[in-house]
Amino acid sequence: MHTSFLFILCTFFLMACQPNSNQAKQFSPTIAQDTSQIIQKQIAAQQYLVVLGIAQDAGYPQAGCTKSCCAHVWKHPEDIKSVVSLGLVDQIQGKKWMIEATPDFKEQMQRLNTYLPSKSMLPDGILLTHGHIGHYTGLMHLGREVMGAKNLAVFAMPRMRAFLTNNGPWSQLVKLKNIALQPIQADSLFRLSSHIKIIPLQVPHRDEFTETVGYKIVGKAKTALFIPDIDKWKKWKIDIKSLLKEVDIALLDGSFYKNGEIPNRDMSQIPHPFVEESMRLLQDLPKTERAKVHFIHFNHTNPLIQAQSSERQEVLKKGYKIAKEGQIIPLDR
Repeated sequence: MHTSFLFILCTFFLMACQPNSNQAKQFSPTIAQDTSQIIQKQIAAQQYLVVLGIAQDAGYPQAGCTKSCCAHVWKHPEDIKSVVSLGLVDQIQGKKWMIEATPDFKEQMQRLNTYLPSKSMLPDGILLTHGHIGHYTGLMHLGREVMGAKNLAVFAMPRMRAFLTNNGPWSQLVKLKNIALQPIQADSLFRLSSHIKIIPLQVPHRDEFTETVGYKIVGKAKTALFIPDIDKWKKWKIDIKSLLKEVDIALLDGSFYKNGEIPNRDMSQIPHPFVEESMRLLQDLPKTERAKVHFIHFNHTNPLIQAQSSERQEVLKKGYKIAKEGQIIPLDR
């Protein structure tokens, strides 16, 4: 009787430890491809951008923040937001790229890989905008301590290239050929694929270590503008109103909603166009032009990052939009 009981107990334990069909599927080598096929059926577009992150450099919640803006998120990790990044996919040529290498690089790379799977998960290249922590430090995952990438193309402006080449630990990535720096110039078009062209646009920003660019992304049928960081629109040599006429969608710096958002800190030391300022600047544009604007790059204090905030509803009411993680932006239709 005792022996029979032990046999039954062991049998039950072994059965419980076996993966069910759903668990086995999670570890199937074809799951990434299956997921990609499902995604493609939903997307339909063959060339598109996907929003991989919407938060400012420090992410959401921010380290050390115990204020109400972050307190909820510490308890509800499903509301965490990644640092601003875009994925760029060309299904026709079987290539994908990342714009920005953020502190959330590994999760964002994995997410991008579900759209166009590859064994290594690595993108075919990375486009950098500038040398602030939220925009390039994810490169560390490419080094020998982690992935040991081989000559991964990293597109960067002159000062950005010099910064990576001459300062450790980034210089080791260059020396060991984990990354292959690709020179780009402001206002000079270069091609990523047959139907995807990129134009870097240099913008005024706190350029302590590198210059700063946004990108004009020209697809087969649509053009997108990505400017996550700029000091103030009035400091730029280009008129943002005129530039909006040339694009179909614009992902623009929405770091702070209004002045005074960070108490006891001089916000002139961290200049960005407040969302309130941008809306006032663009308020006379036709509704169709205002609808092109998708604010992005939200600081943890910015109420636009909170789904139910009154400020978020006000922005939408005025005809603007707010970028969302997972948002798909077709470039070929």
